[in-house]
Amino acid sequence: MIFNENTIKGKWLEIKGEIKKAWGNLTDDELDKTKGDMKQIGGLIQQKYGEAQEISDKKLSQIYKSFESKKDNVVKEIKSTIKK
Repeated sequence: MIFNENTIKGKWLEIKGEIKKAWGNLTDDELDKTKGDMKQIGGLIQQKYGEAQEISDKKLSQIYKSFESKKDNVVKEIKSTIKK
């Protein structure tokens, strides 16, 4: 799944925190090496946890989507404020 690269870069610390909540054995260094790439993070999760790819992909997608929708809501609020 492709996500807005600016969203990932801008929110990486928050996204990384959510990933660490879900998979606590992942380290900051390991996650930083993935540069936010979902496939690499999924591979890391499989390697450390032996979790099925479909399960980790679904959880990761939910985490990333939550940040994408938060960004969209902020943009909508700004636009509606400007129009007033």
